Amino acid sequence: MQEIIEAIVIGVVQGLTEFLPISSSAHLILIPRVLGWNEAFINSAEFVVMLHMGTLAALLLYFWRDVLELIAAGWAALRERSLAGDPKRKLALILLLSIIPAAIVGFLLEDWIESFFRDTILIIPLVLVVGALILWLAERFGTRERDLDHLDYGDAALIGIAQALALFPGISRSGITLSAGLFRGLTRESAARFAFLMGIPIIAGAGLWKMRSIVTGGSGDVHVDALLAGVIAAALSGWLAIGFLLRYLRTHSTGVFIAYRLIAAAVFLVLLLASGTA
Repeated sequence: MQEIIEAIVIGVVQGLTEFLPISSSAHLILIPRVLGWNEAFINSAEFVVMLHMGTLAALLLYFWRDVLELIAAGWAALRERSLAGDPKRKLALILLLSIIPAAIVGFLLEDWIESFFRDTILIIPLVLVVGALILWLAERFGTRERDLDHLDYGDAALIGIAQALALFPGISRSGITLSAGLFRGLTRESAARFAFLMGIPIIAGAGLWKMRSIVTGGSGDVHVDALLAGVIAAALSGWLAIGFLLRYLRTHSTGVFIAYRLIAAAVFLVLLLASGTA
């Protein structure tokens, strides 16, 4: 029962922090450590991968109409070898180009980055502060005048490169792509929406790649009850987080998330040092 409770808590944390700009990877590493949760499966790569499948389900549920439209537009552009002045076709191409940097960096460095940060965990609170600074600068200097229909290939390059930095725990995929979008002059809501749409192929690709270990059974037993509890919790909380953030950013800045990151960094640092688990 304790394992199921832990799975639900971690699932909710994953769902919320994957989409709010506060870093899911940092929370997934730090929270079990400071709470002393040592259950092997809860801390396993298999469980984390499946939690990401839960947040992928949240994205697909929320954006299913957009996904179908973009797939149809992308296929039409490929078949006709033309964008035909269609903003949906252009957006599909921009999304495709934007995921390339993260895919390359993830393939080459993700295992090393994850291992390094788990072994040097005190760096993560510092990275949370760095992410807060980047988001503050984006808020300070972004013009917030453009929407998704005005995206260009420069946006794809910059936001795509920014997304690759999300491999570092504490940066936040949604946070860094939102920041990059703001730097490029997007409105807050448009930047967040683009970040979410970018996340669909990235999360799907990374999840399917890592699921090899689960399918082959090479990394230990899978606890089905805890797994289902965590995935459902991640999907539901993720769906709520997406809707909340898009509505919130229509009328508010990201200041509350900047403040949260700074407070969380200080709290995590104190707890890690006090617990002696750093």
